Formats: sequence, structure tokens, C-alpha cells
Amino acid sequence: MLEALANPHRLKIIALLAGRRIHVSQLAREVMISRPLLYMHLKRLENAGLVTSKMELSEDGKAMNYYEVIPFALQLSPENIAEAANTLTLKKPDNTALDVNSKKGDNK
Repeated sequence: MLEALANPHRLKIIALLAGRRIHVSQLAREVMISRPLLYMHLKRLENAGLVTSKMELSEDGKAMNYYEVIPFALQLSPENIAEAANTLTLKKPDNTALDVNSKKGDNK
């Protein structure tokens, strides 16, 4: 959940969906990003259990995909952050993965 919320676009999506549901085209206009990029962000939010979608037909028969926030509460504590940090993989400057849980000097 923390990883999903650690992106400014995804925070903006959550903010726009707060208290309402929006179809993808309108959401893309409001977030001001392309629909393919929006879908990537929405997928991450869905996988984290933060948003849900529902396909509906409009009056003229078009398929409309609506998204809305799933109510959630996130309580941060040093213990929660330590637990989340154990799952991190950071990128080194040369774009290779660095496991933050490996022992010092054991980075390959």
C-alpha cells in the first residue's frame, strides 16, 4: 500500500476519486496524463486494494470503465515502516537492483 501511494500521480488519482466515481477518460483529463499511463497507475492502486473499477454501458451503448476509492485507513508507525522497508529493492546509479536486506559487502 505504501508503494502504491508513494507516487504523486497515484496520490492525485486518490484525491480526485475521493467521494465520487469517475470514468477513465474523464480521470485522464483531470490527472492530465495519457490513458495508458493512467491505466498503469490504476492497476497499481487496484493491486494495493485502494481502488476498484466497474464496467458499465452508457445510454448509447459505449462501455465505460468507472473507478472509485475503496475506503481505507493507513496507520503509520515505526514498526509498519520497518516491515515495509524489508520488502524494498532500491536501484543503484547503474540501474542494477540493490537488495536492502542483503548483508554489507554482499551486494552483487
